Amino acid sequence: MALLEVSGVVAGYGETEVLHGVSIAVEDGEVVTVIGPNGCGKSTLMKAVVGLARVRAGSVRFRGEDVSHRHPAQSARMGLCYVPQSANVFPSLSIRENLEMGAFIRGDDYGGRIEEMFELFPDLGLRPGQKAGGLSGGQRQMLAIARALMLDPALLMLDEPSAGLSPAVMDMVFQRIRGINRAGVALLMVEQNAREALRMSDRGYVLVSGENRLEDSGQALLDSPEVGRMYLGG
Repeated sequence: MALLEVSGVVAGYGETEVLHGVSIAVEDGEVVTVIGPNGCGKSTLMKAVVGLARVRAGSVRFRGEDVSHRHPAQSARMGLCYVPQSANVFPSLSIRENLEMGAFIRGDDYGGRIEEMFELFPDLGLRPGQKAGGLSGGQRQMLAIARALMLDPALLMLDEPSAGLSPAVMDMVFQRIRGINRAGVALLMVEQNAREALRMSDRGYVLVSGENRLEDSGQALLDSPEVGRMYLGG
């Protein structure tokens, strides 16, 4: 049984159908990346998994339970956490307060977990009282990821974690993502830097027009002439 099983999901917004029967899976400890052209439904897939886009048909199962129509907070309590591409921090709150917000549904003392996040993301620990609105793009992304990790998720979903970052900062974010996976957290990513994402992925999916086009190992997709020509810029 996979950690996450998305089976034939049809989803969208209002009257607009974006996904037309998409199926993916993530096993415990895996890194899985979804790539495809702009507007193909990658972000909608992530939102359908966590309950931010309505699943009209098909199913989403997490740890064997049907979560197709769960509220996002319910999914988070189960260990399924999502970091959106934008608006992913509270700019008027401090770094520490953002982390505290990430732990609001925990029923235990989370102080130790905050210190773990400061060790994982040292830049954040240097000035925990700084307002998130004053952080750089890379620091904001790291704070958003750290906030999601406050709940000790089994699966962390990242929507375009490197968007808008310089190459150097992008490398640093990917290094942190690798470390998170090595610590035992499974990852599902949508990523514009498809080469880097696939290089660190166990498996990948290619979506086109809201439908599955290809599925293979990350390396096989990197080596595919069709994928290289159509989605990797060469």
